[in-house]
Amino acid sequence: MDSEKLNEQWQAICTQVGSYPDVDESQVSAFFSRLEPQAMSDSFLMLTADNDFIKSWVEQHYVDQIQRALRDMTGVQFVVAVAVDPTQEARKAQAAAAPATTSPAAAPAMQAPVPTPIPGMTATPASPVAAPFAPTVPPTPAGVGQPYESVPAPASQPPASPPPSALWNHGEPAQPYMPPYDETAVVDHYSPQPVAAADNAQAPAAGGGANRSTSSLTFGNFVIGDSNRMAYSMAVEVAESPGRSPLNPLFIYGKSGLGKTHLMRAIQNYIEETRPGMRTVYADSADFLSKHVEAARAHDREKSSYKDFKTYYEEADVLLIDDVQYLQGKTQTLDIVFQLFNTLTAQGKQVVLSADRMPKNIGIDERYYSRFSAGGVIDIQPPEIETKLGIVKSFADEYSRSEGLSHFSLSDAIQMYIAENSSSNIRELKSAVTKVIYQMLLFNRDDMSIEEVRSLLENHFSGGPSRNLTIDDIQRAVESFFKVSRSDLVGPKRSRSVVYPRQIAIYLCRQLLDLPYNDIGKKFNRDHSTAMHSVASVEEMLKDNRGVQEEIEALQKIISEYSE
Repeated sequence: MDSEKLNEQWQAICTQVGSYPDVDESQVSAFFSRLEPQAMSDSFLMLTADNDFIKSWVEQHYVDQIQRALRDMTGVQFVVAVAVDPTQEARKAQAAAAPATTSPAAAPAMQAPVPTPIPGMTATPASPVAAPFAPTVPPTPAGVGQPYESVPAPASQPPASPPPSALWNHGEPAQPYMPPYDETAVVDHYSPQPVAAADNAQAPAAGGGANRSTSSLTFGNFVIGDSNRMAYSMAVEVAESPGRSPLNPLFIYGKSGLGKTHLMRAIQNYIEETRPGMRTVYADSADFLSKHVEAARAHDREKSSYKDFKTYYEEADVLLIDDVQYLQGKTQTLDIVFQLFNTLTAQGKQVVLSADRMPKNIGIDERYYSRFSAGGVIDIQPPEIETKLGIVKSFADEYSRSEGLSHFSLSDAIQMYIAENSSSNIRELKSAVTKVIYQMLLFNRDDMSIEEVRSLLENHFSGGPSRNLTIDDIQRAVESFFKVSRSDLVGPKRSRSVVYPRQIAIYLCRQLLDLPYNDIGKKFNRDHSTAMHSVASVEEMLKDNRGVQEEIEALQKIISEYSE
C-alpha cells in the first residue's frame, strides 16, 4: 500500500473513532495527530508515535477504539501495534516548512513491507504523506524531541487570554475610596449577550531525586478540562523537555485542591521514568523550611551540615517546590530558594514552582516575584461540572481496579450528584466518592439511592457552592448596596461609579461560587480577561484599604442571607 493510500485509510479510521458518542473528539484529534500509520495488512495496523508518553496513552486509552473502528469498517478483528519513532516530529516540521520538496537522501534505509489494501474502506482527503518508519532506529526516551502539543479547545472557544501580568491594574474603590480615574486604563472587554434572569451557579493529592518517587499522581490519571487544559499542556511540555527556556521556570498557581501538586508529581514521575539519568527533587515548602532551619541550627556543631543541605538541592536537574506562598515572611529561607533558583536556571536546569496565588500577590520582594514570573506562569481554575464529573468517574474506576472490584460501579446519578454538590477542592471530591464506595461495600450494596447518598454526604461538603445562591443574588445585593442598576452593572458603561461595583460583584462571584472566570464573565457580558482583572484589582485593594475590606464584609453578610 503506498503512503498516500495508507494515510487515507488512517484518516478514515480517525473519523470513525471520532464519531463514537463515548469518545471525546477533541482529545482524539489531539492525540491522533501525534500518530503516523506505517503499515497495514488484512488484520494488522502499525502506528508510530513521536514519544513514549503518546505511545503509552494511546495504548491505554485508544487501541480498543481503533480496533472497534476497524471492525466496524471491515468486519475483521485487527491487531494494532504502536511503536516510538523519535524522528517523527522533526520530519513533520520539515515537511511543513518545505511540502513541495522531497530529498532522496532523507529516505530511510529500510522501509516497512507494503501490505495489501483492505477492501471496503472509505477514504477521506489524504493527510500529508508520511515518511516510512525506519525500524532500525531504536526508540529513545520522550522529551528528546519536540514539546508536547496541548489538547486543543473546541473551535468555538475564544482565543487564549493574555497572561495575568498583562491585565494588572492598580486602583481604588468607589467613594469615599475612589482614586483618580482613567477610563482608557480599565480592562473591561464588554461583549453584549442575553442575560438570564437567574442562574443557579454551581462550581465544580514527598520525595524525589535519588529516591525514586512512589507517587501515583501521573499525567495518565489527571483529568483534563477547560479549567486546567493549559496548565496540563505546559506541565507535559516541561516533562518532555526540561530546562527549555520558554517554560523555565514554570509557575503554577491556583486554590488548594485544584491539582497543582498532581501536575508537579506527574512531571517528576514522567522524567524519572523516561530520563533515569536525571535527578529530580520535589520539596514541599513547609518541609524545605524545616530542613533549612535544622541545617542552620546544626551548623554550629557540624560545619558541613549547611553545605550538605544546599548541595542536595543544587545537584538537582529538576527542582520542584510546592506551595511557595508558605515562605512569605521567611526571609532567610526565601533567600536560599532564590539562590537555588538562580543557580539552577543559569545552568539550564528546570525549576517548577507552585502557589495558591500568582507571584505578585504572595507578598514577597519584587526581585523574587519578577524572577519567578520570568518563564511560564499559568493558573488552574476551579473545575467546571464536566471536569468534576470526569474526576469522579476516573477515581471510581481507579479505585475499583486497585481493589479488584471488577463488577463494582457508581450509578450515573450518584456521580452527577457528587459532581454538582462538591466544592472545587478535588481532595474533597475524591473523599466523597470514597465515602460512598465504603458505604456500599460495608452493607454489600450494588447501588444506593440519591436520597441515601444525600443523607450520607449531608455534612461532607465544606466549601461547595450553595444551591440557593446564584450570580443573580450577588448582582442584586451589589446593585442595592452601591445604588446602581442592573443595566449599568452588566452594560458597557466604564465610569468609576459603575466599574468599581462591577469589579466587587465579579470578585464576590469568584469567592462565593468558585466558578471559572469565563462563566462569571458571561453573566456580566464580559470576557475571561476582564473577570480575571476585576478579581486581581479587588485583591490588590484589599491588602491595605480598610474601606474596601469593610464593604466586602458587609456585602458578604447581606449575600449570606440569600442562601439560608
